Amino acid sequence: MIAGGDWRQDPDEGVAIDRIVADLSGLRALAQKRRYRGTAPKLPSRETIIALVDELVGALYPRHFGPQSLGPQEFDAFVAASLRSALAALRPQVGLELALGDEPEAPAGREVEIVSAFSGALAHVRALADSDVRAGFEGDPSATSIDEIIFCFPGFAAVLRHRLAHELYKLGLPVIARIIAEDAHARTGVDIHPGAEIGGRFFIDHGTGVVIGETAIIGENVRLYQAVTLGARRFEIDGESGALRKNYPRHPIVEDDVVIYAGATILGRITIGKGSSIGGNVWLTHSAPPGSRISAAAARYGGGDRRDAGGER
Repeated sequence: MIAGGDWRQDPDEGVAIDRIVADLSGLRALAQKRRYRGTAPKLPSRETIIALVDELVGALYPRHFGPQSLGPQEFDAFVAASLRSALAALRPQVGLELALGDEPEAPAGREVEIVSAFSGALAHVRALADSDVRAGFEGDPSATSIDEIIFCFPGFAAVLRHRLAHELYKLGLPVIARIIAEDAHARTGVDIHPGAEIGGRFFIDHGTGVVIGETAIIGENVRLYQAVTLGARRFEIDGESGALRKNYPRHPIVEDDVVIYAGATILGRITIGKGSSIGGNVWLTHSAPPGSRISAAAARYGGGDRRDAGGER
């Protein structure tokens, strides 16, 4: 019952509930018939996945995201318990996603194999996240400590969850990975597709409105500011079916040591060369050689590939 409603009122008064239920049931059956050969499989649980990712974040950074009462001598026991709980919860969710695919009868033990591979990547995720924190501290004069970045910075929170989601995406779990990505998006305002490949020492300053597409590739020591888009310029159409093509490179490649300032929009499978600086509000659809300095004016008038184009520093 909606809060504040009158429980004494007949909920069906003036409303044909049974008819609406029947109509919705028919539409649901039709949609499922189009997608599945038999009975529609059970879906993974968003709530379970979000909760287990929070447990994993606590296991990666127990001093920051574990219980406040946790002492240093208890860290390892807490991490072990968190990992057991999170990975045990993940296993059936992996099984549910596998059942959604083209081969609903996944090989026995496949979910165990996937969870084992994912768990083996967690130390690598922590190492990459540590490099992101160091880059943030070195690149943001407002950051007073490493702890502040881990605790408070939305860019770090988004990228840490992206790194977990990306490992699951690589293991063939796009739905679970996307649930993690969209939870991070809702929390931080940073929208990173779990397919995006991101190198170490990656820092997003402020974060709000950043969008990074599925096939984007980002090198080492890259810094983005708020409202940056690494997107697709156009969507290709399959000549035979007329449907949108999928799974092809359509987002930018950003090489090492690049800075992209607030509001820049970079579209298409273009390359931003190593050491370049892309100024605020630039709209860029062509590649830039290494060391480029691109301002909005230079991009607008076709001088965007000049190394002395006067971009922000």
